Amino acid sequence: MPEPPGRLRVVLVDDHRLFRAGVRSELVRADVPLDVVGEAETVAEAVALVLEQQPDVVLLDVHMPDGGGRAVLAGVGSRASGTRFLALSVSDAAEDVIGVIRAGARGYVTKSISAGELADAVRRVADGDAVFSPRLAGFVLDAFSSSPPVPDEAPAADSADLDRLTARERDVLRLITRGYTYKEVAAELYLSVKTVETHVSSVLRKLQLSNRRELSRWAADRRFV
Repeated sequence: MPEPPGRLRVVLVDDHRLFRAGVRSELVRADVPLDVVGEAETVAEAVALVLEQQPDVVLLDVHMPDGGGRAVLAGVGSRASGTRFLALSVSDAAEDVIGVIRAGARGYVTKSISAGELADAVRRVADGDAVFSPRLAGFVLDAFSSSPPVPDEAPAADSADLDRLTARERDVLRLITRGYTYKEVAAELYLSVKTVETHVSSVLRKLQLSNRRELSRWAADRRFV
């Protein structure tokens, strides 16, 4: 049965099922005429779903185990010209915001956003506006007004640097640089928070970095995400 005219068609892309359920519930109750027409939890599922449904808006997680938002945008390419993408992430790191916007997203909001604000952001993105959580807009303005474009190919992570890390340290590094908190990393890898902290300290020492901000920059510069 065709959708009622005037209603926005939305797809949710996030690898956490409970989070998707919460977002769906809040959007359905919001004072915005929309329908959630599909959900995906992997890059492959998301690309296939967007191409099949051609929704008005995709609420897009930035970091997923198999690639995340930029991989979805690359996979869809120009084959869903009427679809706009709104990134929804726990991360407020500048490199994440700038990266996904350069890849083609129309906006970026953090998961601390209220239900009403999220529904309004979806509507505005569908109308063609660029929407950002307040402190994130500055990242984008700075990047596009004064910084040179990010090259298509960034230098790969130095194998000598990575060889100094254990497999578990690489797992922790990958999640930390995707914006996960220590608690979220611990839950993802079935570790204690204390063990995650120990791994991060070890990675910082081996890479000769001072703090998590430098670590995120190191990983972003080498596209180790």
